[in-house]
Amino acid sequence: MTETGVISQDDRQENVVSVEGLRVRYGDTLAVDDVTLSIRRGEIFGILGPNGAGKTTTVECIGGLRRPDAGRISVLGLDAQRDRGELRQQVGIQLQSSELPDKLQVGEAVELFASFYRDPRDPDELLERLGLQEKRGTRFANLSGGQRQRLSIALALIGRPQIAILDELTTGLDPSARRETWKLIESIRDQGVTVILVTHFMEEAEHLCDRVALVHHGRVIALDAPAGLVASTGQRISFRPAGDLDPELLRGLPGVAQVRDENGRIEVRGSGDLVAAVMELLVRRGVVPLQTRLEQSTLEDAFMRMTADAGVTVNGEGVR
Repeated sequence: MTETGVISQDDRQENVVSVEGLRVRYGDTLAVDDVTLSIRRGEIFGILGPNGAGKTTTVECIGGLRRPDAGRISVLGLDAQRDRGELRQQVGIQLQSSELPDKLQVGEAVELFASFYRDPRDPDELLERLGLQEKRGTRFANLSGGQRQRLSIALALIGRPQIAILDELTTGLDPSARRETWKLIESIRDQGVTVILVTHFMEEAEHLCDRVALVHHGRVIALDAPAGLVASTGQRISFRPAGDLDPELLRGLPGVAQVRDENGRIEVRGSGDLVAAVMELLVRRGVVPLQTRLEQSTLEDAFMRMTADAGVTVNGEGVR
């Protein structure tokens, strides 16, 4: 890391978290099943999946809050269990279930958390930076949803952590407050802090994360940059051919995964240079495509494809 707090390119290749073969059971339920992943310094790393997928349990183990049944976890060179005391000085954690007493004031909460660390940040400076200075004397119960999330971020950062674990910070927020929270998360990364972001919002992960681990039924089913996961799902082009066109010709094109003909409208799904290949064929055949529609896959499409056999449903908010 440079003196200004900016992460150098060499530092970005360094793994600050390594998880190998993590397993956690709750009775007869295997909540986390052989999770292996690594997180690089200075990135926003997303752990994405529906409720009950094992996301929170995984980050609780990384943060030293929960003892796994099997596996090894190294965080900043520390053993997540043996070195828990030192780990808590280096990792700031705010979990979705975290609640403060209704009567506790914002300033009191930040000063209380500051007392837990050897070298905390100045509470007033942090509140000012997060737009909470005017709410210093406001009780927790009287904060809006967005203000509570800003306070959660303040409590995660007060100890000057190298890593911040943020769990479902934007759940329940309106779109405007959610995007304001996104800006704050990006600013945390810009200060040189590695962020582990737990979320079930596909758009959030696609917007914020450098890399994403898709978790389902306690297992990591894919790990890549959002763009890489989206590319693996491919594209979709549909049109009405002005003239005769045998769909079998399209099925023979490189990269084509599926061709459907629904009442004269042809839909082609695939990857690579799909659109160019389809258009080149149409030109050669002298077929004009009418009502053409091109759809680029999203991270939600990728997740749905990878969990199609498990029956995961998606609503307007994201995967639950």
